This record gives sequence, structure tokens and C-alpha cells, in this order.
Amino acid sequence: MLIFEKALYRLVLASIAVFLLIALLSDGFIASLQGFIILQQHPARLINDFTVIGGIGGAMLNAVIMGLLSLLLIRVNQIRLSGPTMAALFTIIGFSLFGKTPVNALPIVAGVYLAARAVGKSFKNYILIAMFGTALGPLVTFLVYEAGFTGFSALLVGAVGGILTGLLLPAVAVSMLKLHEGYNIYNIGFTCGFIGLFVAALLAAAHRDITVRVIWNTQPSLDLILLVPVLGLLFIVWGAVMDGSSLFKNLKNILKQTGRLPSDFMEMVSPGAALVNAGLLGLVASAYILIIGGDFNGPSIGGMLTIMGFATFGKHLKNCWPVALGVIAATLLFGKSLAAPGPLLALLFGTTLAPLAGEFGIFVGFAAGFTHLLMVERTAAWHGGLDLYNNGFAGGLTATLFVAVIQWIDSNKKSKIQRQMK
Repeated sequence: MLIFEKALYRLVLASIAVFLLIALLSDGFIASLQGFIILQQHPARLINDFTVIGGIGGAMLNAVIMGLLSLLLIRVNQIRLSGPTMAALFTIIGFSLFGKTPVNALPIVAGVYLAARAVGKSFKNYILIAMFGTALGPLVTFLVYEAGFTGFSALLVGAVGGILTGLLLPAVAVSMLKLHEGYNIYNIGFTCGFIGLFVAALLAAAHRDITVRVIWNTQPSLDLILLVPVLGLLFIVWGAVMDGSSLFKNLKNILKQTGRLPSDFMEMVSPGAALVNAGLLGLVASAYILIIGGDFNGPSIGGMLTIMGFATFGKHLKNCWPVALGVIAATLLFGKSLAAPGPLLALLFGTTLAPLAGEFGIFVGFAAGFTHLLMVERTAAWHGGLDLYNNGFAGGLTATLFVAVIQWIDSNKKSKIQRQMK
């Protein structure tokens, strides 16, 4: 194991320890454990704020266990900690505050494992698909708790549904990536939304209720407000120590990257600068929510942790702000509240389109963010909240549209130039 990788393991474990500390300080161990058990038996479709359902302690303990299981999966399969794996880890930890649990995640991971075996490949080649693919975890809990099955049959149907979903993920993910060509960072979110459309259609045909409901904590505690700023500062200090005197040069280098998949800032630039970039984005996101009077709860913290994770794998301040500004403009133009759940999450997760701004400039990034808000408020109903990465689904649709138009314009310009040269 490389020296910098040991430092990353220590940072991840220190971050997980912060979640555990909050659980113990908020509710104590027994109450947190009881809340955790409640979450394993609760539907997880968008939007179910686990800090309401299982209490702050239960939600934090769920995040701790999911984080440790994910880290163990990476370690056992001898996958190196880098930009993609850090993004996967912190996305899983974040979404464990509003949707992912061990109960609904493990069948999907098992399905991806079987898919790898079926085509004669090592599971380590598909491990990122497995980790991000847990976005469809709500399908498992829907089949177990909401589809009308009972007892052992409910557990069996849920497990089989999750495994079958995992089997599909690798094949569909490759095709989805070709559509947007890497300009939607949450490609698996796009993939899961696509699969979710078919599953939702089947469930609707079977007369199952897939109406999207919102459980949202509007009275967060100081622990939740301080969580991301504390982690942000931890990342900044950790990264600064790792990079030393070359930090500012490396940060400038990160800002020059477009962010298009795959952009592993830890490999392309340096692990330390990538961590500082993550910490800065976490602090900026926290400041934004504080300024607009938004709620610091499971979903919003999940959004900020996802931004921090992907700040090692595509996002930075320069390519994120045009997209965020576009979301803000659309929100205000159509008379919505910036602090409402939809616009707030659209701004945080909409930075999945950051590569469009990084590659094609501020105007395209702004227009993509503007369009994204319009799309994301429709797409959750299409898949019934089964895809936790709804912004990844909407982002994939938006990126596909913009890439198609841009490529069409570019190809016609080239054809015109060639004709003029003849």
C-alpha cells in the first residue's frame, strides 16, 4: 500500500468516527441502535430523511456501518483508494442518511458480483458500478415493505429483485456513458434512473402505489449544521499536510481540468490538493445553505458529502459555479424557494453537470444548470423515487441533449470549413 493511500484510509476512518461521535452524543448507543434497526425496516424511496425516521443517532449509525462495509469491500478486493473510490465512499455515506441501508444495498452488490462472474471478469472491475449501483436500493425495500408481500416471501422477492437489478447494471451503464460521453459525472445515477423507468412501469401495471412522498427534517440540530464544515476543515488540513509547499500549484492545476469522466484528480494532480478541493467545496456548499436559510438534514448533508467525494473525481469551484448559478436563476425565475427541497438538492447534486462548464464554458454550464432544475423536478415521478440518484438521471438527460446539440454544431462547422477549402 502506498504512503498516500494509508493517509487516505486514516482520513476515511477519521470521517466515519465523526459520524459515530455525533450518533453517541445525539442519542446514545442504545437509541442509535434502535433507530438503525427501524431504518432497516422502512421504505427508502425519495425522499425519506433518515434523521426523522430513525433519529439523528440512527441515521449516523447507518452511515457509519455503510461506510465501513464499503471500505471493507474496497480493501478485500484490493482496490486502491483514489478519486473514484473516494467519490463512491462519500456518496454512499451521504446517501445512507436518506435511502441506503445494508438491507437494501447488499442484494444489488451481489447481483453485480454475479454479473462479473457470468462474463468471466474479476469483480474488482465492476466494484464501482456495484457501489454506485446501490442507488437502486429503494427497489429492494419497496418489494419487501411496500409491494404487498409478507414474511419470508417478501424477503425473497426483495433479494431476487435486488440481485436481478445488479445483474443488469454493468451492461446498461456502459451504454448510458456513450450517450452523454462523460459530461454527466453521475453516470450510474443515469443508469439507475433508466432501469427505474422500466421497474416503475411494471409496478404501476401491477397496481402498486409508487407515488413520491417527502419526509424532510426542518428542525436540524447543531450537530447536523456543523458536520460538513468540520469534515471540510478536516479534509483541508489533511490535504495541506500531504501536499506541503506544492499545494497551491496543484490546486491551480485542478482548476484547469474540465472534470469530464474519468478525471481522477488524485492521479492527475495530487491526493493532497484533491482533498483540499473537496474541503473547500464542502465549506462553500454549507455556506450557501446557511445563507439561503436551508435545512441541514439527511438529504442536504448527503448532497454536500457527494460534492466532497466527487471533488476528487471531477468537480471543482471553477466548473461548479456556472451550473449552480443556472439552477438558482431557474429557481427564482419560476417563483420557487431556494430553500425548498427540490431546488436545494438540484443545486447540490446538479453539479454533476460541471464537466459541461469545464469543457464548453460558463454559458453552457449556466444553461445546463437552468435546464437541469426543470428536468429534475419531473424525473423522480417517472421512476417513483426508486433511483436515489435522481439528479444523476436528470443530469444524464440534460447532458445528452447538450452534447448532441454541441456536436451537431461542431460537425456542421467542420463540414462548412472543408467545403470552403475545396
